[in-house]
Amino acid sequence: MRSHFSDEFEEKDLGLEVTVAGWVEDVRTLGSLVFITLRDSHGLSQLVLKKEASSSELYETCRKLSKQSVISASGTVQRSRSKHVDYEVKITALETLSRAIHPLPLDPTGRVEAGLDVRLDARALDLRSPRNQAIFKLRHHALQSIRSTLLQQGFLEVSTSKIIGQAAEGGAALFSVNYFDEQSVFLAQSPQLYKEQLTIALDKVFEISTYFRAEKSHTTRHLNEFTSVDIEASFMNEEQAMRVCESIVISCIKELLNTRQEELNTLKNDLKIPTTPFDEITYAESIDYLKSMDLEINYGDDLSDSSLAIIAQKNNSFFFLTKWPQQLKPFYIAEDPNTHLTRSFDLQYGPLELASGGMRIHQKEILIERINGAGLPLESFSSHLSVFDWGMPPHSGWGFGFDRFMMVLTGMKNIREVVLYPRDQYRISP
Repeated sequence: MRSHFSDEFEEKDLGLEVTVAGWVEDVRTLGSLVFITLRDSHGLSQLVLKKEASSSELYETCRKLSKQSVISASGTVQRSRSKHVDYEVKITALETLSRAIHPLPLDPTGRVEAGLDVRLDARALDLRSPRNQAIFKLRHHALQSIRSTLLQQGFLEVSTSKIIGQAAEGGAALFSVNYFDEQSVFLAQSPQLYKEQLTIALDKVFEISTYFRAEKSHTTRHLNEFTSVDIEASFMNEEQAMRVCESIVISCIKELLNTRQEELNTLKNDLKIPTTPFDEITYAESIDYLKSMDLEINYGDDLSDSSLAIIAQKNNSFFFLTKWPQQLKPFYIAEDPNTHLTRSFDLQYGPLELASGGMRIHQKEILIERINGAGLPLESFSSHLSVFDWGMPPHSGWGFGFDRFMMVLTGMKNIREVVLYPRDQYRISP
């Protein structure tokens, strides 16, 4: 059986016969000694072999091991003289399970830097880097934290279809896919209409899944395939939805700081718990502020990346942008009849938009009016609108870009760093 690695050995393990397995990170020959640094996803182990105490065949096998080859080694735990590990394994037997062929496409130790495209082309090997392992361990735990927080608040996890028959969601372009009998269908860009429908029976639902957008936005924060966290809840208004959004951010950061400090230290990301409640800035206040900075912008204009960067200068942590004009939000967002502004919000981390949501329209007549006003084909929404005849409760929700949130948690500047196999208009492999 494979044991824990030497960074987990204790005093009581001295003299213990163990077997360790992993990939070879380093091989060093010092006089008659061969030192092997062995690593797996949990840590590293130092192996040592003395020429005089082994067969010539074992000695040559150890000395000629190629880096990144996978081996299994048996031996005895002893104290180490290294300042990096307290214990090491004195080798008595070694088997090469899989030999790495050189030259490798990259150095997974990171000593020789490789460009992001090179790393993504050899992603599986790239993930042997402790830095990259830290990213995806944090991703795993962040997902578990978000799921746990929503379950504790009474949400039910659901899974909706990713194949839709009509381009009914509006907004960003949808990917068209050939279906049976030359029929065209689309890949979902969000679960929006489904999760709204589910509130008539399941009350509070959430989904964590992959979605698709056919946008040619080749930036450091856009992908065509992405992971989104979505919620929808009946009898919830936009303020309550904002608090739920706030709670998953706070709970996740607290969880990682309390339990995953090793990975955060590896990434050198100085993550801090933000103060709550998050600041709220209305769209109108944002426009006024931008005008005070002598920017040419008018009420009704969308907030560009450069505008958001300026707004973020005085709000460099998490904050909400609220009360957007109707023309800047999706057709299904409800309007305040007194102000004629939408009951909507975006969650920002500095200039980076993380989430968008608000209260939805639950009256069929108003929704039909908004669909027509947006210039969308009403017939595409027939099945969705029929649900509103069965008793649709008031409801609110949001979509949360999990991959972008991972950029915040890890300190990465490119969204491709935090996605195992990122997909954009130029990358569809490996």
